[in-house]
Amino acid sequence: MKRNVIIKSTGIVFYLVFLSISFKFDFAPGKEIGTTFFYFLIDMLKILPFSFILIGLFEVWIKRSTVEKHLGDKSGVKGYFWAILLAGTTIGGLFVSLPIAYSLCRKGAKLSIVFTYLGASAIARIPMTVFEASFVGLKFTIIRLSISLPLVILTSIALGNYLTKNSYSIQMPDKLK
Repeated sequence: MKRNVIIKSTGIVFYLVFLSISFKFDFAPGKEIGTTFFYFLIDMLKILPFSFILIGLFEVWIKRSTVEKHLGDKSGVKGYFWAILLAGTTIGGLFVSLPIAYSLCRKGAKLSIVFTYLGASAIARIPMTVFEASFVGLKFTIIRLSISLPLVILTSIALGNYLTKNSYSIQMPDKLK
């Protein structure tokens, strides 16, 4: 057995033993950890299967030429607009955004546009923005987005240019090539 598998298996066993002991002896922090884990697991099981089905459909249905046209090297400013629009509609946070970004890279999207998508999916999702506007006000939300989105685009361009200039590339695992 590989060392990593042994370490992971041992960690899982210790975690389950800890939770069992916590519930048996009424150890409040352990019970709270177990309850929080259970609710988090349920939330993930509600979101992830459907999200990964959609990501799989994206892989199959969206042609490489379409991604290259709208998000590729020659897309220009429109590519950043499309990345922000796609990020705004993404549900599930980075659990979903990272696989979509990987898929975009595989289909020929420009690296800086992929970085813009990731940054925008962390700060400009529509449900999160509506929730924020209802709590802290529309003025604050507009100011935050008008400052943060250009900064995301600028840093994405800088990082994309740096990585492209220094010949960094996305390494695909052999089984996905």
